Amino acid sequence: MIRYLKKYRLFFILAPLFMLGEVSMDLMQPKLMGIIVDEGVLGLSNGGTGDLSLVISVGVKMIALVLFGCFCGIMSGVFANLCSQNYGNDIRKDAFRKVMSLSFEQTDHFSTGSLITRVTNDITQVQNLVMQCIRGFVRTFLLFAGGILCMLTLDLSFGAVLVCALPLIVICVIFFIGKANPKFVILQDKLDKLNDVMQENVSGIRVVKAYVKEDYEKGRFGEANDELVGTQLDVLLLFSYMTPIMNIILNFSIAAVIKIGAIQVGNGSVTPGDVMAAITYISQILNAVMRMTMIFQTVSRGVASGKRIKEILDCEPSIADGDFAGECAVKGKVEFRNVSFAYPDMKNEKVIRDFSLTIMPGETVGILGATGCGKSTLVNLIPRFYDVTEGEVLVDDVDVRSYKLGELRKKVAIALQKSEIFSTSIRENIAWGDPDADDEQIRRAAAVAQALEFIDQKAEGLDTQVTQGGHSLSGGQKQRVAISRAVLKNAEILIFDDTTSALDLKTEAKLYEALKKEYAGMTKIIIAQRVASVKDADRIVVIENGKMAACGSHDDLMESSNIYRDIYDSQLKR
Repeated sequence: MIRYLKKYRLFFILAPLFMLGEVSMDLMQPKLMGIIVDEGVLGLSNGGTGDLSLVISVGVKMIALVLFGCFCGIMSGVFANLCSQNYGNDIRKDAFRKVMSLSFEQTDHFSTGSLITRVTNDITQVQNLVMQCIRGFVRTFLLFAGGILCMLTLDLSFGAVLVCALPLIVICVIFFIGKANPKFVILQDKLDKLNDVMQENVSGIRVVKAYVKEDYEKGRFGEANDELVGTQLDVLLLFSYMTPIMNIILNFSIAAVIKIGAIQVGNGSVTPGDVMAAITYISQILNAVMRMTMIFQTVSRGVASGKRIKEILDCEPSIADGDFAGECAVKGKVEFRNVSFAYPDMKNEKVIRDFSLTIMPGETVGILGATGCGKSTLVNLIPRFYDVTEGEVLVDDVDVRSYKLGELRKKVAIALQKSEIFSTSIRENIAWGDPDADDEQIRRAAAVAQALEFIDQKAEGLDTQVTQGGHSLSGGQKQRVAISRAVLKNAEILIFDDTTSALDLKTEAKLYEALKKEYAGMTKIIIAQRVASVKDADRIVVIENGKMAACGSHDDLMESSNIYRDIYDSQLKR
């Protein structure tokens, strides 16, 4: 993931350079303060007479250095933020692109909540890691190393305090960071779980309320939240133990410097100003080490999050592009050749078994069968939402696995039973089928889908805003908007996956009549539970347990298929 920093290497270099300027100013202050104390106040080289002009001149110099250090600190922060935020922005976009390219199998593997966490919280943690590396880490390291050098220039005996204090600090840091590191991965997993519960409840709020399950879901959310908070508390408690221990070591070190300084002042080998400077330096050194522990915490969490993001970025889509993007001699032909299919997590349970069918261009084919017999699975193989386990699916006499995915899916328009409606205007929802369509084309598609009758009744017509998930529309209205979108695409192959289930029979009949009239050359595949939905199709395919049980026109099946006749009798015979 370091490659994402290459674009911002200038910011990556400038931020530490300006931080070097800020830290240098900080390290100069104690020595200047020592001069003020020794010469300006105590007048050690002037017979004990202080020098006010020296205090003023050195004080002005200190203020000037502080202002310059402040400028350097601001610029370091600006460049560090430009680097980290742009870095995170690029990763987030690439991660989202990768999520969009994953197959259904892969998105199911990660879960929606986990993907949301990775693209949001995990990338934020990595941004913080970059920020700390080019700003926080540089500052603490320079203060640590620079402070040691400056303190040793005062008197080597002060180094004895560091020799005693640093091993204790290092042991403390290693112990607590080692304990905390494994918990950061657990923390992100708990956040995944919380987001999963939240996403399920927001999208399914109507079901929750209808079944009066608010208290149950509150409990489920509370349990997930308690687990998250519990893990966070474990980490925070570890660091809460560490802070006072580090403070004790710091205070003992300062006391030791004062004691050694007092002895050295008595011997005349150091001055009181040197002792004051040494106290400041050792405070800077040990505070730098303490800040380093907090940086290690950020780094540990960032590394854990980085691994989770890398899992997405390195994940190759299981549905890979083919090479074919050429013109076909036929348009709208679909063929299943000895197709068998099993879902990846249930490879021993075939949903489709040895299925063969050829659908000619412009033909209307209805697919009928009991719930769970494999109807939807079958049509999902056409746009390659999944790949066949055995056999071939061909579109226009070309195996779908040979197509570039974009080219294949341009040939197919699909409308699902659960209509995905976006929180924008009705016009934009329909225009998903063809972003370049004008109002006349959008209204024509809506008219075919029998959607104009309710759209024109709304005050803002096509510009009516739809709430999230399409909750401001009825089930039938959502389905008609989704059908309008599919019709507007004007693809070679139109698939209705039980898309008219919420429509009354009269509206459904008008829809199919309009489709037959306006889009006669389009191949239509209609999955339905109702015989009335497919009764007028050119052919009707009856599926039972993943196999073709019968195929023919309505009249043919009424004579030859007991299964079809039973379905017809149960629904339409009076």
